[in-house]
Order: sequence, then C-alpha cells, then structure tokens
Amino acid sequence: MLVLNCSTKLLILEKMLKSHFPESLKVYGAVMNINRGNPFQKEVVLDSWPDFKAIITRRQKEAETDNLDHYTNAYAVFYKDVNAYRQLLEEHGVINWDQVFQIQGLQSELCDVSKAVADSKQVDVKPASFKAVCLSTVSTADTSSLMSSSLRLTYLSVADVDLLNQTWSRGGNEQCRRYIANLISCFPSVCVRDDKGNPMSWSMMDQFATMCHGYTMPEHRRKGYNRLVILTLARKLQSRGFPCQGNIVDDNTTSISLAKSIHSNFLPCRFHRLILTPPAFSGQVHP
Repeated sequence: MLVLNCSTKLLILEKMLKSHFPESLKVYGAVMNINRGNPFQKEVVLDSWPDFKAIITRRQKEAETDNLDHYTNAYAVFYKDVNAYRQLLEEHGVINWDQVFQIQGLQSELCDVSKAVADSKQVDVKPASFKAVCLSTVSTADTSSLMSSSLRLTYLSVADVDLLNQTWSRGGNEQCRRYIANLISCFPSVCVRDDKGNPMSWSMMDQFATMCHGYTMPEHRRKGYNRLVILTLARKLQSRGFPCQGNIVDDNTTSISLAKSIHSNFLPCRFHRLILTPPAFSGQVHP
C-alpha cells in the first residue's frame, strides 16, 4: 500500500486517469477535488507508483468520522487488475472495516470481489446498480430560454438542509443531514427559488464530482425547472474543468427521458455502490 500525498504526483495521476475513462470517472472526480483544496479530506491509496494497478480513494485517517455515516465514509475504486484491487482490500489498514461505509465505482467485478472479502470478515453488503451518464458541452443558449423573470436561479445554502434531507430518497437521518450540509458548503450547487426564496428545484455535486440529488418539488414539476437546474450545474462544473457525470435508477423514466433530451451519453459501464455494515452496527444503518 502506498498513500500518494505528493501534490505533483496527484496532478500527474489526475491526467493519467483521463486515459481510463469512463471506468475511472469516480476516482478521477475524487482526485480532482483533492487537487482543488481537498474540502472533503480525502486521500489516494494505490498498490504502486507510477505503474499502479489499483487505486482506492478514502477519507483521511485524521479526519473526524461517524461510524454510522456511510455517506461520508465512502471509497471510490478503479483498477487495471482486479486481483490488485482484491489485495488492496485485504491489506491491513487500507479499509476501516469497523465502521459502516460504502464502496463505489464503474467496474462490475468490484461487486463480487468486495463482497467476497466482506463475507470473510462477516460484514453485510447491500449492493445497488445504476445507469451511468455523462453530459456533453453545455452552452449558455441551452439555459437562457428556460429562465422566467419571476424565478431566482441561485445556489443551495445550509438553511435548505432539512428540506433536502427530507426529500432525498437516501435521506431522512442525521448522518445524511450532516453529509448534505457538507456538500453544500464544499461544492457547487444550483437552485431555482420562487419569489419568496423557497427552493423549487435543485441539484448539487458530491465528493466524487458527480451531480446528485436532482429534485423538483411536486407542485412545480413539468415546468422545465429540473432541465434548467441540470444544464446550469453542468455548465458551472464544465467551467471549472469537472466532468458532468450522474447516476440514474433504472426505473426512473422521467430522469432517463430528461437525460436523453439534453443529449447525455449513457455510458457502456454501470455505476455500482455497495453499503457495507459490520456486525456491531447491524440494524442501525439507513439505506
């Protein structure tokens, strides 16, 4: 195991990961954030340098942590050799197996390998799989026609956290509330507000540079607000050099139709997320 903490090498790694798109996108997003101030206190672990075969991004050991917070205790994975990934998983000190955490990536073998290692440690695994998409270049013209004089196109604030926690399908608990507050504080977001300042539609970027929690309040749907939010956030991310990537549940036909209408690219790989729970926390974890 090697922890890559040299700023020059991390910049080199960022460029190297581009040649492995789309499978490296999650790790690439995490490395981009590390190289831009590291607001989420991440670090990179690999098997060797510079000819690496497996990479895992993780929370820094010295960062404050909640053992039930699988939102923040998140690892992104990319490998050229799945056996090298298995060896990293099994190596002492790479993964904190004593807390609830998640592993995510865009390579299918990571599910079976992660589960096999987790089973050997009697750690429960809940897998999920999604369509993975990327958005091409967005111009100002794509969003200007969607604006109304009665709307305010702005960003999320920590005052919106309770609403976002209630409306996120993965939310409704204190760990998610704290996680969303951190995302809002650290990363770009876009929000459409009414004339009283109430959020109507929004989306934001997460620790892996993925657009997430795209949501429109039920009474404001079918008015083009989600499209406006997604395109505006994509343009904001592109202006900062980030890829515009997202994940869509297979049966979310509305989001799939929107992605197609704005000419998103549906990637040949799928997004995989595993939530892992050690026996000590069984029954205490939110999905």
